[in-house]
Amino acid sequence: MPPKSKKKLKYWLVTVDMGYGHQRATYPLRKKAYQGILNANTYKGIPAYDRKIWKNQRKFYEFISRFKKVPVLGEILFSIMDKIQEIPSFYPKRDLSRPSIQILSATRVIKDQKWGQHLIRKISKRPDLPLVTSFFATAIMAEVHKFPGEIFCIICDTDISRAWVSAEPRRSRIKYFVPNVRVVERLQLYGVDKSRIFLTGFPLPDENLGAPSFRTIRDDLKHRLLNLDPHRNYINKYQETLLHTLKIKSFPKKANHPLTITFAVGGAGAQRHLGAELVGCFADKIRTHKIRFNLIAGVHPTVNKYFRQAVAKSRLTGELGRWVNIVYEKDKLEYFKKFNQALRRTDILWTKPSELSFYCALGLPIIIAPPIGSQEDFNERWLINLGAGIKQEDPKYVCEWLEDALKSGWLAEAAAQGFLEAPKMGTYNIEKILSKQAGKAQKLQTISQY
Repeated sequence: MPPKSKKKLKYWLVTVDMGYGHQRATYPLRKKAYQGILNANTYKGIPAYDRKIWKNQRKFYEFISRFKKVPVLGEILFSIMDKIQEIPSFYPKRDLSRPSIQILSATRVIKDQKWGQHLIRKISKRPDLPLVTSFFATAIMAEVHKFPGEIFCIICDTDISRAWVSAEPRRSRIKYFVPNVRVVERLQLYGVDKSRIFLTGFPLPDENLGAPSFRTIRDDLKHRLLNLDPHRNYINKYQETLLHTLKIKSFPKKANHPLTITFAVGGAGAQRHLGAELVGCFADKIRTHKIRFNLIAGVHPTVNKYFRQAVAKSRLTGELGRWVNIVYEKDKLEYFKKFNQALRRTDILWTKPSELSFYCALGLPIIIAPPIGSQEDFNERWLINLGAGIKQEDPKYVCEWLEDALKSGWLAEAAAQGFLEAPKMGTYNIEKILSKQAGKAQKLQTISQY
């Protein structure tokens, strides 16, 4: 449950406008953020030299993500970048505290070019407020530029590279909000003392949870299971357990929405071609009102235009806004709000294994599009091991293999697995820890409602 405190909880909340992952992690925490969410690379008053450094990094990231599709050359260039950000094998367990090239380079720019100093001076005017950030570089900036308050960093993946930890981990004072046990262990291999690691879970949006009773998520799941298990193979087999878990006496006779699939592209707009292909594959089922299909364009006008063209090409313009929907907003906070609303009536989330992997906790089975980058390989493995995700088969035959998955009840099982096994309390655990800290370090703890 949300923390109870006589003193109103406030904190500096800093993220970066690069892709969606880092901002999606801070969105659920925005209500208690002093001066709202600050984007380290776009905040009002950012110096030109800081803006240029950030802009160059973002351009490079997005270029590499899109360029990956180019035969041979794209794969070579992407593999070089991925190697730099590589997550080393976990076994054998060993000392991995030696700093990587990536963290040494970032730290050098922070020190020599005073990258981020203006931001840290800005927030240092309220040293009584802790800093919560979802990006490793901003946490390092706070430490290098001597932010006087507490520094907390939210981890956004199921496993992480060495870049997330200071070049001198044993002397660092950065504390971490961690989504799963593997990251706890990984941070310790990187040299972070366990007193600075808090196992919280990834912060999820309250509008999809409905805490403290969690009525929202339970109500959504009971209808979703009906669509995912039309022959009730899974529901009948585990009915007693499901009724107890959902706190209901019986399932509704009919779901409150048609079978709905949501396809989400990444922050760089990668894999838009897959979304367009799926529109074509599902065209007949959309036209005959057997499937409702959501295309998530995010904040990219080019992706929005691309999806609209794909809808027109599949002769579905007449169904636009009803049986095929494109989720697009110019503002990211508005986009997150609209996206979260769409998820409430979504039965299957189709996406690459980004930070959205954690959204399986909402009872959403995930069809996993090909991962982009080392961290997404680990996210994919986590989803599959959890039983909440399945790798996509050949999209050309999606109507065949998806129908088999629905008949067997497997997707209903994946939805239940995500709901039961994945952490849901990240937002509240983070707020609880922040309210308790008051400048004092605590030992590593597993929150009781994890």
